[in-house]
Amino acid sequence: MTKIEDNARVCTQSIIHIACGVEIPNRIAKSALSEGMAEPNGRPSEALFNLYEKWGKGGAGILFTGNVMVDQAHLVNANVMIAEEEIFLEDYKTLAQKAQTNGTHLWMQINHPGRQSPNYLDKAPVSASDVGMPSKLYVQPRPLKEPEILDLIERYGNAALMAKKAGMKGAQIHGAHGYLVSQFLSPLTNIRTDKWGGSLENRARFVLAIYKNMREKVGPDFPLGIKINSADFQRGAFTEEESMTVIQLLDDAGMDLIEVSGGTYERAAMVGTMQKESTKQREAYFMDFIVKVRSKVKSPLMLTGGFRTADTMINAISGGELDFVGLGRPFCLYPNVAKELISGDRLDCSVPPLLTGVDKIDMSGMLQTPWHMFQLVRMGKGLEPDPELDIWDVYEKVTGQERASAND
Repeated sequence: MTKIEDNARVCTQSIIHIACGVEIPNRIAKSALSEGMAEPNGRPSEALFNLYEKWGKGGAGILFTGNVMVDQAHLVNANVMIAEEEIFLEDYKTLAQKAQTNGTHLWMQINHPGRQSPNYLDKAPVSASDVGMPSKLYVQPRPLKEPEILDLIERYGNAALMAKKAGMKGAQIHGAHGYLVSQFLSPLTNIRTDKWGGSLENRARFVLAIYKNMREKVGPDFPLGIKINSADFQRGAFTEEESMTVIQLLDDAGMDLIEVSGGTYERAAMVGTMQKESTKQREAYFMDFIVKVRSKVKSPLMLTGGFRTADTMINAISGGELDFVGLGRPFCLYPNVAKELISGDRLDCSVPPLLTGVDKIDMSGMLQTPWHMFQLVRMGKGLEPDPELDIWDVYEKVTGQERASAND
């Protein structure tokens, strides 16, 4: 069998063992990417319809939306989609229709930023505890009161139900990268002394309650997933051992798909800036961890972070380490990357290294996200991505926004 035939065989094999019985067209998923392209009030925009229609033609098995917020008072960035009430339900129906016309499944990623909401958007952030971010760009959060925690659990469930009503094929809890669910899981950011903090069992109570609420609202046949860190990669924070335990709890609870990533925006492991060279050469950043997970859980697994060549994807899937390959940044430059990988027309989907030559900037990964977001904006306007987009232009725009927010 040739490489192209093998590529197509593995990547087009349908997944039929998701617990709720749903069949996914293929093994390639676009991991969630924050678009920042909604209307100012959180309504899905025409630009988002254009973007997801383009991606929907690109052949992915699953497209995960970027952060969809559950509370308009607490946003991860400006112009983010909000699913707080059903006033935008018709717009979400349009988004689902645009993305899913060609058989791709659209899942809503549901999130709350907690303390990771910049000060120009949130003057009164909330979190598990009052542990602040090490940056003047963020205000120190106050601890959530128990009635507020219970309200948030309802909000996550309501957003999942909205995804179902809109005709989307699934919903995902964002439990990674230092956002609110991740803040509850980490002993570094959760120093509560009530039933929502302390032991790992207590720190995991929030995410398990969210999943239970979602499941009660959407029923047994609607896929639910989670994105979770393999570890936070910070001293005193969420560890691999703790992540393994939480994943097993979620697996036992009936989670349909578990996506593994890693890091926070203080330690950006998910963009590869802090990976060992040997890990980068192997491509998949968190492969060692997901191999351990595979031996302990029955839920389908998805790994995001570092995949770039068809050979590596094929080997990971055919070897049984995971069920879905998650790609993020490649979809920003190659919107048809899934179709091209499946056909064998593309065997490598590497993206530019985006280096300025300034170690402090490059190691922080601060320009990775905005550079790729600008590519999404281009596609939302009907333009093609621009691999030659100047990184210093992005730096000037990002720092200019920060300076403006500091003077507000």
